[in-house]
Amino acid sequence: MRTLVSALALAASLAMPAVAQDDLSEALQSDWDAHLRPLYEHFHANPELSFMEFETAARLAAELRDAGYEVTENVGRTGIVAVMENGEGPVVLMRADMDGLPVREQTPLEYASTVIGQDRMGNEFPVMHACAHDTHMTALVGAARWMSENREAWSGTLVLIGQPAEEVGLGAYAMLEEGLYERFPVPDAVISHHTWGYVPAGQIRYVPGFAMANVDTVDLRIRGIGAHGASPHLGRDPVVLGAQIVTALQTLVSRELSPFDTGVVTVGAFNAGTKHNIISDEAHLQITVRSYTDEVRERLLTGIERIARGTAMAAGLPEELMPVMEIDEVYTPALYNDPALSDRAGAVLTRRFGDAVDTASPVTGGEDFARYGRTEHDVPIFMFWVGGSPQSVWDAAQAQGETPPANHSPFYYPDAQSAVTMAAEGMTLIALDLFENGVP
Repeated sequence: MRTLVSALALAASLAMPAVAQDDLSEALQSDWDAHLRPLYEHFHANPELSFMEFETAARLAAELRDAGYEVTENVGRTGIVAVMENGEGPVVLMRADMDGLPVREQTPLEYASTVIGQDRMGNEFPVMHACAHDTHMTALVGAARWMSENREAWSGTLVLIGQPAEEVGLGAYAMLEEGLYERFPVPDAVISHHTWGYVPAGQIRYVPGFAMANVDTVDLRIRGIGAHGASPHLGRDPVVLGAQIVTALQTLVSRELSPFDTGVVTVGAFNAGTKHNIISDEAHLQITVRSYTDEVRERLLTGIERIARGTAMAAGLPEELMPVMEIDEVYTPALYNDPALSDRAGAVLTRRFGDAVDTASPVTGGEDFARYGRTEHDVPIFMFWVGGSPQSVWDAAQAQGETPPANHSPFYYPDAQSAVTMAAEGMTLIALDLFENGVP
């Protein structure tokens, strides 16, 4: 059943500037045929990995500069910022991410990537836009071009950013650390979208409040005392300790969190030893931790350390052999869509796309877009999801009782025309509403 947007939000959306929606849609479809399609195919065929988006950023910068924006490059390493001042009014920021993934593409597309690229550590991988960031950049260009060509329809300042390194959770952090909100106009609202392969093309989903999770990466090194496998009593086996810790970690969510709180603690890798009959002196657990609130995040992280240390103490290990826990300092914070902004934006989208728009449940994936709302400026942010799975692919998978290939799959490709034009139109309409009616 569709979730009803609030009457207040709907009333606000009805006060939008008198932009003919059919004209906007037709303009974007026309731009797809003339300009955006080849741009998308270029981005798709030429992906680059996180913080290595040199050619991608240069092309995106050129597109926005040609559209009339003042563009600054190399903000947050490879990030770009484009600004258009158009009279008095709010500052609205639109964001698109630029990086691809280390995946070998296996789609039937004529313009499929065959790129072998280097990551920021110098390692070589096949590279693919498996998460549809190519559609994000193309939609940003589509919205930017329309806003530039129709300046009489809005008043204020539009800021556009091409963000690097979303896939490693570092790009937004890098841009903010290099003065995004100090060197450029501080936004009154930040909006973005994500092409989502788990929804058929032509659909839009959004989640007010918590939409995506805190993502923490934890390395737990469990020390022991090595021995011969035939004489386990002469050592302290870190594999046994690790197994006990893995089991005990499951109680953090099941017995220490409220049933109404969300938490995930997954041990993705357990590495130890070199041979059948050798008791190693160390085991290594690689753990991903997901949560929504800062309080739950802290409880899970301190709980991992407590359980690991307590297990080691129970095994009789001395202080110098207590487990060592390492947490990535820069983590991906939970995406919190400002509720008031979500209601307004959802109403705008519903007014245009009708029953194709619905609310969705939060997911425990991560998105560093969250960082734009977690600064001292307390800027409201909003991200919506645009369906990406081609209808024929979706129908074929559903007929088999399966999920179609989606984000991060080597077989995933979106209905690019639908995703790009729908996202560009949605972001444009939300921005026009904010310029006309202010930020809620």
